[in-house]
Amino acid sequence: MSDNVTNVVIAGLGGQGVLRLSDILAHAAFLAGLDVKKAEVHGMSQRGGSVTSDVRFGEGVLSPMVPTGSADYLVVLEETQLEPTRHLLREGGELLLPADIDVAALPTAKALNVGMLGLLSTHLDLPESDLRQAIKAFFPEKLHEANMEAFTLGRNAVNKESADA
Repeated sequence: MSDNVTNVVIAGLGGQGVLRLSDILAHAAFLAGLDVKKAEVHGMSQRGGSVTSDVRFGEGVLSPMVPTGSADYLVVLEETQLEPTRHLLREGGELLLPADIDVAALPTAKALNVGMLGLLSTHLDLPESDLRQAIKAFFPEKLHEANMEAFTLGRNAVNKESADA
């Protein structure tokens, strides 16, 4: 992380929840008392086209856009979006892919974004309680249980990797 600002880029296709994921992350950072800026590129998102969203948070964030080669974390929800966005990741940054979690164990395929948030959260200095509160703020109550399950699955993927090593 550079200059006390965390830079996250989320990439995927329209309908995968890229924007919802960035909204939840930004809200959690806000709940943690941080300055937050967010930007997004929709493209042909309604037709399954490329979507990216930048979330920057920290003590003082001046711009919503993550400069090329400055992303601390690149979260890719659709593997086809890796190559078009790889240049955004800084050297030594973390690349997070759906293959990093047990996608088959998600309560629903639509919960991939929240599962990936769970995985991302293990790298961030944000309180888990703020992340969970933010998830609940962006979904109707009937979807809380499934999304909490997806979030936990993502968080536990790191523990599974440690156990497998």
